[in-house]
Amino acid sequence: MKFADARRLAFDTETTGPNPAEDRIVTAALIARGGGLPDRAMSWLINPGIPIPAEATEVHGIDDATAATGAAPAEALDDIADHLARALAYGMPLIAFNLSFDWTILSRDLERHGLSPIADRLPAGLVPGLVDPHVIDKQVDRYVKGSGMRKLKPTAERYGVELTDWHTAEADALAALLIAEAQFEKYPHLNDLDPAQLFAAQRAWRAEQQAGLQEWFRTKATPEQGGDPQKVIRGEWPLIPHQQDGDL
Repeated sequence: MKFADARRLAFDTETTGPNPAEDRIVTAALIARGGGLPDRAMSWLINPGIPIPAEATEVHGIDDATAATGAAPAEALDDIADHLARALAYGMPLIAFNLSFDWTILSRDLERHGLSPIADRLPAGLVPGLVDPHVIDKQVDRYVKGSGMRKLKPTAERYGVELTDWHTAEADALAALLIAEAQFEKYPHLNDLDPAQLFAAQRAWRAEQQAGLQEWFRTKATPEQGGDPQKVIRGEWPLIPHQQDGDL
């Protein structure tokens, strides 16, 4: 089945910060689209149980007072994980931009609250149909110039995706979904990969991409850019392992 014909699900989180190992989910959204069915959107506001830094609030607009009205984390996280697992078990592609961040922060949050990981909620032996437009973009279009041009909004613009609202989980999930749709249309060979093949390909692409980024930090980046000859950039995908001090 071609990607354009499948029922597709996009996922995004907004969080207390950029570290998926330590930060918490504040909002999450799922956008379902295609497959001959109406579009459907689901969203969660979660009380993370820790203060939300001002710089995170500036990105997604959720402050401590707003978050305090949200759901208890364990209940909401379990619900999100169940929705994702059911969709994957059904065979729906699951799309997230820079998926390893959202997959890892959800995994750590589930672990923190003693909840079953998504892998344990899936049928034995199932390779999940994960789609990361960020990884795919860096593979199919390797020479995008300009600092920050691989971020969600400029990537969306390169694929002709226009949204009026950004940095809410709902908007960012929809952007990821529309980018993926554009990628599978522009690069039809992606449709030749079954879920297991696409999973393996993205894992290999991500490892190569992160190795290249690590080399740049070690040999070319200035100290102001974060250059460090000992810099370590993790290349695992979709789940970033528990990290050691100094790793990214």
